[in-house]
Amino acid sequence: MSECEIFKGKRFELLTAKERMFGLGGNFHYQECLTCHGLFLEEIPADLDIYYPDNYYSFGSFNSSGAISQFLKRFRYQLFKAGIPINPPNYFEWIANLSISETSNIADIGCGNGQLLAELSYCGFKNLHGYDPYQENVGNLGGFTLYKKSFYDIRECYDLVMFHHAFEHLPSPAKVFKHLVQVLNPGGEALIRVPVTNGKVWQEERDFWFQLDAPRHLFIPHSESMQKLADSVGLDLYKTTFDSLDSQFWGTELYKRGKAFMGTDLRKEFSEKEMKAFEKKAKEYNEMGLGDQACFYFRKKD
Repeated sequence: MSECEIFKGKRFELLTAKERMFGLGGNFHYQECLTCHGLFLEEIPADLDIYYPDNYYSFGSFNSSGAISQFLKRFRYQLFKAGIPINPPNYFEWIANLSISETSNIADIGCGNGQLLAELSYCGFKNLHGYDPYQENVGNLGGFTLYKKSFYDIRECYDLVMFHHAFEHLPSPAKVFKHLVQVLNPGGEALIRVPVTNGKVWQEERDFWFQLDAPRHLFIPHSESMQKLADSVGLDLYKTTFDSLDSQFWGTELYKRGKAFMGTDLRKEFSEKEMKAFEKKAKEYNEMGLGDQACFYFRKKD
């Protein structure tokens, strides 16, 4: 890359990383733009599929809720809307920051097995669509529909398009935003949760950073990158929240010890006290804007 596609900067710092989640190794070269601080994978492997084996986390078992559980989940959501939160799951907070209703047309990009869409259907949402190029279980699954299709093949328009840790798996962020604005209805919203280079862990640990995740992560932005991308297509970035987890600490420490994430028993690596300390530290980093992942909320202008 001779020029950053976001800020058009021409100064880069090179970083060599290894595949550490499964312990496959290899050398993968990233370019860090010194203008926008985004990370770009220099050369995408010809066959990325081998880095998404059957035990990749998003392909995990689907957990269906029975009739009673579904009723209770819907009742819990109705209480939440009435201002009575009872142990609300994370997705309630995302919904609260959006302008959607139960009849909104919603797309989840990189949806994996569709678990989030199922949970939303239990809450009463009706028009739910999931897209994943690695999805095999396609069709209407009783409350939501799954498609084996890439983001760029979508021609339908939506009131909400979500990327829950899928944006970083797509090449060319500028191209993603150009297509995103095409598939959003006027006034439609986008929610993008993604690792960010704002994180203190990235700045300190570099190639051992848990969420670098070479070579699956093709691009990792800084929050300034996301603002610039929004401006380039006329989207309003109206809210940003940091939602990083304790994995930024224990995962990075695993990699520094030469351990793969898959197949390692965390209970044998870290004490309960250490894990609680990691959780506390993650909350502190989020409050300071130093967490290693964030949630960005965008709105298309009418």
